[in-house]
Amino acid sequence: MSYQPEVLSTRIIPLGNMDARVATAVRVAAFALLTAACAQIRIELGFTPVPITGQTFAVLLTGAVLGSREGAASQFLYVALGAIGLPFYAGGSGGWEVTTGATGGYLVGFILAAYVTGYLAEQRHDRRLATSVGTFLTGNLIIYALGTAWLMYTFSWDLVVGVEKGMAPFIIGDTIKILLAAGATPVAWKLVNRSDG
Repeated sequence: MSYQPEVLSTRIIPLGNMDARVATAVRVAAFALLTAACAQIRIELGFTPVPITGQTFAVLLTGAVLGSREGAASQFLYVALGAIGLPFYAGGSGGWEVTTGATGGYLVGFILAAYVTGYLAEQRHDRRLATSVGTFLTGNLIIYALGTAWLMYTFSWDLVVGVEKGMAPFIIGDTIKILLAAGATPVAWKLVNRSDG
């Protein structure tokens, strides 16, 4: 029997009678493309090599909607397609140099964050606002941790500079993204459950 936890995707986009593997591939690819689209929402900051983008919102939503395995697979696909040169990263960039450049830690963080967010969603933590906020915050902290650590390694920054340039500029925007995602998933579950009733 295949691994099929109850998450939003299995309730709202089951893809009917399609073969399970094909349905999984479609969902994984769709959310990789969503992340690529959100990456094009970009604001450059002069004091850090990391731009503000819409990626983190897509990453966290991917995990919550698809679950741990499909969510991580979707973000792995996103990173891989960008690494081979498709213009999927922020500002239409791509290629191995970008993948291993200043934002490389964040890209790896996307995969792990989607997995953890998805795992917490599988445990039903995305169904109430209070636990949903914690779910998305956990995923976001993983992205911060890996992204900041990679910046510190790449530029030989100490922890203070790493936090100042790799995390602090994004806290306000990411808080808004977390609240939007955390508010959306419980509402989606209520709508799904109501339609089933």
